[in-house]
Amino acid sequence: MPDVRRIAERYELLEQVSHGGMGDVWRGYDAVLDRPVAVKLIRPQAVTSPVLAEEFEKRFRREARITARIQHPGVPQVYDAVLDESYEQLFLVMELVDGVPLTAYVHPERPLPVGWAVAVAAQVATVLSYAHDVPIVHRDLKPSNVLVARDGTVKVLDFGIAAILRTDVTKLTATGSPIGTHQYMAPEQVRGSRVTPRTDLYALGCVLHELLCGQPLFSGDSEFQLMMQHVNAAPPPLRQLRADVPEQLEALVLHLLRKAPEARPADVQEVYERLLPFLPGPGDESAPETAVPAGAPDPTGVFRRPYAPRSRAGGAGERPAADAPAPAAPVAVPEAEREELRERIREVHAHYRALMEEERYAQAAEVAGEMIEPAARALGSDNKVVLGLRMRRAVSRQLAGDHRAALPEFEALADAYARVNGPGSHEALDSRAQAARCRGELGQVTEALAGLRGVLEVVRAVDGDVSENAVELRRDIGMLLLAQGRAADAFDVLEPLHADLCVVFGPDDELAAEVAETLAMIRLDLDGARPDSTAPRRQ
Repeated sequence: MPDVRRIAERYELLEQVSHGGMGDVWRGYDAVLDRPVAVKLIRPQAVTSPVLAEEFEKRFRREARITARIQHPGVPQVYDAVLDESYEQLFLVMELVDGVPLTAYVHPERPLPVGWAVAVAAQVATVLSYAHDVPIVHRDLKPSNVLVARDGTVKVLDFGIAAILRTDVTKLTATGSPIGTHQYMAPEQVRGSRVTPRTDLYALGCVLHELLCGQPLFSGDSEFQLMMQHVNAAPPPLRQLRADVPEQLEALVLHLLRKAPEARPADVQEVYERLLPFLPGPGDESAPETAVPAGAPDPTGVFRRPYAPRSRAGGAGERPAADAPAPAAPVAVPEAEREELRERIREVHAHYRALMEEERYAQAAEVAGEMIEPAARALGSDNKVVLGLRMRRAVSRQLAGDHRAALPEFEALADAYARVNGPGSHEALDSRAQAARCRGELGQVTEALAGLRGVLEVVRAVDGDVSENAVELRRDIGMLLLAQGRAADAFDVLEPLHADLCVVFGPDDELAAEVAETLAMIRLDLDGARPDSTAPRRQ
């Protein structure tokens, strides 16, 4: 396996995702639970002595534990908190969210639809209501800390980070470079006064204002000037910047942006109630306006279809059919680069094998998957090396229990191998069989049976009834019939299979014994319905 940085003998840092004033975010991996994680490396600013380090560690762990108490799907789970022995870096290990920050959607020339912006704000308000009940004040709410996931749900990041680092103690008279995000900082934060839940309401007003008009509330040439504006300047009314904003929504934003905390809405629940008239109702199937960036998620969906089930396979919201490259010819690559690519592929194979031996299947799938696109670009998407990488990813996804992801991969591989090696090739048939097994695991038993029987018909014609593949297929077909409640049909498949296994491998063979146990249970279930089959078979 390649050298990677590991913390707490458990979390591997794989790729830096973002860099900010409070620290860096890495895509990481939990080697114990075989799952991807986000690791936030935080650089404390004031740890200058062992005494301060000890105090900082206590504060860090206390705040991390409090943050972990926010029980809401809009808050990424905190899995672990680690402070290194030097006290120079601390790490928050969290749920890895597949989403895009609001900053990606804010543009002064392309205002977001009012419904889209309000739906995001309403979801943030819901999250804040759970946090304020703990109570936790976010202190650094801003567009870059709000992600919109692929399904339109909103995730609020970095709860407790500002409290851990005490970033709300910056005053106008402070010297040096202050810590914090001044474009969203409430007047009481700037002054260094006590923060309350209404501090987050001011920041929410800043965020909603920016979503609706495409630019920050205030702009200045310096951080000091920005802070002064938050303390003294009147916010520009939204309808002067964008005429189609409803009057009541403008009034709410101006209420959120009042200078005195006590002059703002009483709580975040009031804010949510005032946003409701601008949200779609349950059952409303209207799509968001066309001004939403192409491919952007729809945050109104959670209100239009609350507690909706997962989309059906192949429907909206599912991942692409196989997440794999379409057939394409290779791009001309210099020999030196091709040799470098071969070496990278060898390293990936070695890394993959090591992870599989450790039963870290989900990570093994990622490792193989990262190499597919560059290999396909250089070698062609139907090259055997590329197909091998895709097969590795599919197998490891299947072993990780992610049958929903493995199914389209195996189906695409079956088509690719049929093109390259022929529909009756071992690779094409194996891919078809694995796809059918995935369908069985997903409860699509009828489709799974049809797939396995189709493969068995070809295997029988080529290799006979007791080849390794045929035996496994016959066993799987019998078990699927049993899962459907078709005990008699399962018996008709498994009884001759058991007889064949006993003849070829002997009654003590592991699979023969397994099938014998299943037959014994079926006999009990049939309860005399088949008297000719209930007597013990003579081997």
